[in-house]
Amino acid sequence: MRIDNQALIISTLELPGVEQMALDLHFLDKTISEVEIVFTLRFYHWKGDWISLGYHQKVIPPHWEKLLNDGIIQIVRRPSGGGAVLHSGGITYALTFKKPSYKSFSYELVNNWLIKSFSELGLNLKRGNLKKSIINQNCFGSSYISDLVDQYGCKRIGSAQYRKKGAFLQHGEIQLKPPRDLWFDLFKEQPPKQIDLNLTNEEIIKYLINSLLESKSNLQVKNICYEEDHIKKIVMN
Repeated sequence: MRIDNQALIISTLELPGVEQMALDLHFLDKTISEVEIVFTLRFYHWKGDWISLGYHQKVIPPHWEKLLNDGIIQIVRRPSGGGAVLHSGGITYALTFKKPSYKSFSYELVNNWLIKSFSELGLNLKRGNLKKSIINQNCFGSSYISDLVDQYGCKRIGSAQYRKKGAFLQHGEIQLKPPRDLWFDLFKEQPPKQIDLNLTNEEIIKYLINSLLESKSNLQVKNICYEEDHIKKIVMN
């Protein structure tokens, strides 16, 4: 008899946006089909400067299309909701879990984990104050209660979900060092302040993972590392 007590922690990968979204959906499908999996978690970086569009975001502004045609940005659509996110200079997380685990992985409890962890790393965060979600062109132009704002009043982490067959994929972007000029070219507004925690991204990711697992000592943790050939097969499917 299999017991649902397995957590998959996936190694950090730097890949183009299409491959990253394919991997996120791959681990969501594994969470759905494999009863023993409680959750999967991975952090990753994007190869190049990417805009990810929310699932319901239908219009691409003409100046984005020009930046795309000029090779300055690349664009991919997320399965999760919300507005557009610039992925450059930050860290993305993807968490998948089944509906029975929702009490453990709701926005509130995931944010509690992030607030605690970043506070210990020297960055104070609090929840946004807007309750009704409206799809904005720039995800980081508004701060909802599912988002986290830093001590400077800048939205620092934005999160959104996608549900499939009773399971969830939650995306989150941690803005650390967004490029000022590119951000302004895209959104015609100033980016969040750049943050230096005196740690590499890899050190931040390791700390976040260890912090989450500290509260889940009853789980069997399995570390997953995918090779390039395996990733290509997932993308082709």
